[in-house]
Amino acid sequence: METSEILKEIRRIDIFTRKLVNQRLAGQYHSVFKGRGMNFDEVRPYQPGDEIRSIDWNVTARTGDVYVKQFVEERELTIYIMIDLSASMDFGLKTMRKQHLAARIAALLTFSAVKNNDRVSLITFSDRVMKFIPPKKGKKHVLRIIREILGARAEGKTDIPLALEFLGRIAKRRGIVMLISDFFEKDERANLLERSLCVAARRHDLIPVVIADPFEERLPQAGLFALEDPETGGIFHMDTSVAAGGFFEESGRIRARRETLFKKHRVDFINLRTDGEYIKALMNYFVLRGKRF
Repeated sequence: METSEILKEIRRIDIFTRKLVNQRLAGQYHSVFKGRGMNFDEVRPYQPGDEIRSIDWNVTARTGDVYVKQFVEERELTIYIMIDLSASMDFGLKTMRKQHLAARIAALLTFSAVKNNDRVSLITFSDRVMKFIPPKKGKKHVLRIIREILGARAEGKTDIPLALEFLGRIAKRRGIVMLISDFFEKDERANLLERSLCVAARRHDLIPVVIADPFEERLPQAGLFALEDPETGGIFHMDTSVAAGGFFEESGRIRARRETLFKKHRVDFINLRTDGEYIKALMNYFVLRGKRF
């Protein structure tokens, strides 16, 4: 994207996302992502219906009137938004590129976090850590995160274990980790990926957000195509009128294997598509997670 296009898109995302967060998403976010505990706030006179266990017996004995303790949630959380910016994320044939969708999801999550007084950090990666922005609050911080995602050049290969290893070094306290990627890891790295996800899920509230494009799952039957692997640069030819079905079956196997891995380690995940209703999918996830927890 050119600088002028990036600025226009940041403005569009800013206006649209803030409106959506104010109307719908911030409350869902707050109910789903709880603080670390409850802190004592003050005492107040007892009212019918109050829990007997909340009575402050010391104050009650001293004053002769019944008082109860009030607590407030220790709200401040740290949200780590990790975004895969490997070359395969620079793809999208219908509505938008995967990188573009990642920026929108990051904006929704970051605005929701800031509105709930939480801190947000950004980590972008491919086969290296490209950018790390430490946790902060505020609208300027949100806009910087969006700008960094949209302005970055997607390049290199996907290396999720490397990114999670970096997270382990910089995140000393438990946080919420939104791992946004197409999860195009090579088969030979499956064991390494599983180990790194398992470790991260034990330390943090890990939520993988899987972004896919429909043409990665089903090719049009349109004859002979020359296809390029964006992460390796390799070119191969495919007769889609013959091989499209097999391509779709392989994509289905990869997706099933990935989801089996998430479920095995009890990791919540969200599936999003560049041509889908990503806002609805995100809201549905929050509703279902809220019911579980």
